[in-house]
Amino acid sequence: MLADADPLLVAVAVAFAVVNGANDGGTLLALSLRAAGLRVWVALVALAAMVAVAPALVGTQVATTLAVRLVDVGGAERVVVLAAVIAAVTVPVGLSRAGLPTSLTVALVGGLVGAGAAHGVGVAWGLMGAVVVAAAVAPVVGGLGAFALSRLARHLVAPGGAARFLARAHRVTFAVQALAYGANDGQKMLAVGALALGLADGQARSGGAVPPAWPLLAGSALAFFAGAVLGLRRYARTVGMIIPLRRPNAVVGEAAAATAVLGTAALGAPVSMTQTVAGGLVGTGASEGQGRVRWQVTSRIAIAWMATLPLAAGAGAAAAAAIAAAG
Repeated sequence: MLADADPLLVAVAVAFAVVNGANDGGTLLALSLRAAGLRVWVALVALAAMVAVAPALVGTQVATTLAVRLVDVGGAERVVVLAAVIAAVTVPVGLSRAGLPTSLTVALVGGLVGAGAAHGVGVAWGLMGAVVVAAAVAPVVGGLGAFALSRLARHLVAPGGAARFLARAHRVTFAVQALAYGANDGQKMLAVGALALGLADGQARSGGAVPPAWPLLAGSALAFFAGAVLGLRRYARTVGMIIPLRRPNAVVGEAAAATAVLGTAALGAPVSMTQTVAGGLVGTGASEGQGRVRWQVTSRIAIAWMATLPLAAGAGAAAAAAIAAAG
């Protein structure tokens, strides 16, 4: 598989997986630390393992959307992949430094579309619209689900047994969350890797799906693991920005977000796990009263989400033009 691969694109794909581990893995693992019943290293291994295992279990619909259906790269992998990854990393980093945390998944979608349009390859604009709708709906569904689940849990769980129940429930909800991440959000690493190795080009011509190649999945998982180790402490603060987190909030937020993300994975729609978790936290916080949610912080995060796609598309287009001009 690697014999004829472009070394530069392979290095870019590995770096992109490390960044995903630091951003997504660090945030999701930081949330798990707020709940009982799971050691951090167990959670870290489980999340990284699902990056490799979930696509083989549930399919590669999301990676296929990103690497095959959204943009017809058609042999222009070097320009499009480089430009899209540049946009997918620089835009979230810039927004985060401005206090506006956002999604690498949304940024990658924007970067691919911007780079593809600027380089003159085919862009499926109708599919692009559907992806944007799914990305916007998933956090809302996660929030509504968390609101309902929080209300239900207060009637079903006896106060005296709450701690034991939460510890057991967290093991289940985190496992489902890890599966959901690997089935959807985590597949952006598989998509970039498939483009870097030229696996997507043949699938685009034949109408097939991105293959769940084990060397590619294992490499993505290892790079993701390394990034998550590096990013865990830095991103641990972000999960407490939306609401003052308690253990029930973390468990409910995980459960609601995982359900919403698994649903969109079945449709092949790439959505952000961290955005959906944020929606779940808003929902579980609102179930305890409007004052529990830091609405000013939440509104800033929402503004960042809305700005990410156009900014990443512009950055992808600019990067593609610069790379093409440089030969």
